[in-house]
Amino acid sequence: MATMESLIGLVNRIQRACTALGDYGGDDQDFSSLWDALPSVAVVGGQSSGKSSVLESIVGRDFLPRGSGIVTRRPLVLQLQQTEDEQQEYAEFGHLPRRRFTDFSLVRQEIQDETDRVTGKSKMISPVPIHLSIYSPHVVNLTLIDLPGLTKVAVEGQQESIVQDIENMVRSYVEKPNSIILAISPANQDIATSDAIKLAREVDPSGERTFGVLTKLDLMDKGTNAIDVLEGRSYRLQHPWVGIVNRSQADINNNVGMIIARRKEREYFATSPDYGHLASKMGSEYLAKLLSKHLESVIRARIPSITSLINKSIEELDSELDHLGRPIAVDAGAQLYTILELCRAFDRIFKEHLDGGRPGGDRIYGVFDNQLPAALRKLPFDRHLSLQNVKRIVSEADGYQPHLIAPEQGYRRLIEGSLNYFRGPAEASVDAVHFVLKELVRKSIGECQELKRFPSLQSAIAAASNEALERFREESKKTAVRLVDMESSYLTVDFFRRLPQEIEKVGNPGGNPKENSRENSATAPPIDRYGDGHFRRIGSNVSSYVNMVSDTLRNSIPKAVVYCQVKEAKQNLLNQFYILIGKKEGKQLADLLDEDPALMEKRLQYAKRLELYKKARDEIDSVSWVR
Repeated sequence: MATMESLIGLVNRIQRACTALGDYGGDDQDFSSLWDALPSVAVVGGQSSGKSSVLESIVGRDFLPRGSGIVTRRPLVLQLQQTEDEQQEYAEFGHLPRRRFTDFSLVRQEIQDETDRVTGKSKMISPVPIHLSIYSPHVVNLTLIDLPGLTKVAVEGQQESIVQDIENMVRSYVEKPNSIILAISPANQDIATSDAIKLAREVDPSGERTFGVLTKLDLMDKGTNAIDVLEGRSYRLQHPWVGIVNRSQADINNNVGMIIARRKEREYFATSPDYGHLASKMGSEYLAKLLSKHLESVIRARIPSITSLINKSIEELDSELDHLGRPIAVDAGAQLYTILELCRAFDRIFKEHLDGGRPGGDRIYGVFDNQLPAALRKLPFDRHLSLQNVKRIVSEADGYQPHLIAPEQGYRRLIEGSLNYFRGPAEASVDAVHFVLKELVRKSIGECQELKRFPSLQSAIAAASNEALERFREESKKTAVRLVDMESSYLTVDFFRRLPQEIEKVGNPGGNPKENSRENSATAPPIDRYGDGHFRRIGSNVSSYVNMVSDTLRNSIPKAVVYCQVKEAKQNLLNQFYILIGKKEGKQLADLLDEDPALMEKRLQYAKRLELYKKARDEIDSVSWVR
C-alpha cells in the first residue's frame, strides 16, 4: 500500500494524462474537468518580480528561458519528484515522453522551442500548458504552475489586448477553489502596488489559499527592511510570508551554481540583523518544503471529491460511448453481422411506427377514414348524371332506333363513365400511403441511434427502402385500379332486376280512344317515354348503383393498399437489400460502415478519457490517503 508521499506523484501523473487529452481546465469541456479538480500551486507575479529565479532556486537548476518582455508565454506545469540520493537528475517533457534531458540548458531551449511551436515566433500567449517533470534527489515532491508574468503595457509586436489576455489566463488558474496561489512580489517595491497580491486579494479575499513570497530582499534601500510584510503586519495572510534571496544578475552571468546560491541565501538570512530571527522560516528550500507539505494536505482533503468526480465521469463516459457505439471489427464477417444488426434495429423502429408503438402509423388510417371518403364525396357525379348529360348519353347509345323498354346501352355507358371517376381516389390513396411510408422510413432512420454513426449505411438503407416502397406502390396502384375496372367490367344484374319496370300499354289501334284511355288509366300510370321524368329516373337509378359501388370500393381499396403496401413494407422492406449486402466484398462492407470522422474522433477522445479516469481511480485506491 502506498503512503502519503505518493499523493503528489499521483496528481502529477493524472495532470500529465489530462494535458495529453486536452483537459487543462476551462468551461469548454464536454465533461467535468478533472484538471480543475486537482490541487496545484499557481505561481503568480508581475514581470521582473523574480518569479523565474524563485522556481529555479526551488529546483536547484538553471532551466527557464530568460530575457526581456514576456518570456513565459505558455503555462509551465513543473512537476518535481524526489528520487534516491544516488540517482542522476533528469527532466522529461510531456510532449517528449521517451526522452530524458540531463543537460538543463537543453531543457531551457526545448521550453522555448515548444512555446514557439504553438504560439509561433510572435510574442502572443497560449493557454495550452507545457508539462515538465524533474526527477532529482535535491527536490521535494511538488507541483508548480508557472504562469505568464502580469504586465501593464504591451510591447512592440504584441496586440493591445495582451495585458488583459494574460490577466484572464492567470485568473482562470488562480480563481479555482483547488488552486494554491504563490504570490511573488519584489521587496524593493511597495506591497500595495504588487500585481500578484492585488489579483490574489480579488480571488482569495480571506487569504486561505495564498502564500506570499518576497524576493529581492537584498536589493532594498539601506536602512529599510520588509519585516512588517514578512511578519504579516502590512498584509495579513493565513499562511506565513517567506522571504527569498535570488542570485544576482552578476551571479547568473558568472554561472554561479544553485548549490552555491542556496548556501549564500542561507548565510544571508542567518547573518542578517533584520531577518536573523526568521532565518529558519526563510529561503527557497524552506518555501519548497512548506508548499510540499501543504499541497499534500490539500490533496488528502480533496481525494473524496476527486474520487466522486472520477466515478461520476466514468458513468457519463460509459453511457456516452454506448450512445456513440463501440468500435467496429475489421473482418468482413463481423462487418456483415454489424450491418445486418443495424438493419434489424431500423426495421424494428419502422414496424413500431406502423403498429402503434411509435407515432405515425395512424396517418395511414387517416387516409382511409378521412381522405378517401372525402375524395369519393367530391366526385362530379351530379354533373355526369345531370338531366342534360343523361339525355345525351342515352340518345347516343340508342343510335337511329329509339330504345324500347329500358335503354340498356345507355345505362351501361352512364355507369361505366361514372365508375371511371373512382380511379382518381384509388390512385390518390395509394400515393398518400406511399408518402406516409416514406416519411416513416426517414423518421425511423433518424430515430435509430445505432445508425447515426454510419451516414453511408443510412443513405444505403434509405435508398433501398424507398426503392422497395416504389415497387409496392406500383403493385398497389395496379391492384386498386383493377378493383375499379372489375366493377366497370361486370355490373350487378340483381340491382337492376329489383328496379320497377317501365311498362306502357299503348292500346288497340282500331278501338275507341276514350276506352283505351280509360283502360290505360286504370291499369298503369301514364308514362312519357322520352320526357324529362324518364331520364331523371335513369339518372337516379345509375346514381343508386354508383353509390353502392362507392361503398364497396371504400372498403376494398384500403384492403388492397394495406395488402400491397403496408403489409409488404412490414415484411419485406429490406429483402432486396439483404440479398445485395450478402454479395458485397469486404471493402464494400467497410465503406458502408465508414463513420463520420468527427464522430470517430469524438469516440476516440472519450475512450482515452475513460481509460484515464479508470486508471486514476485505480491509482487513488492504491494510496493510503485515509491515514
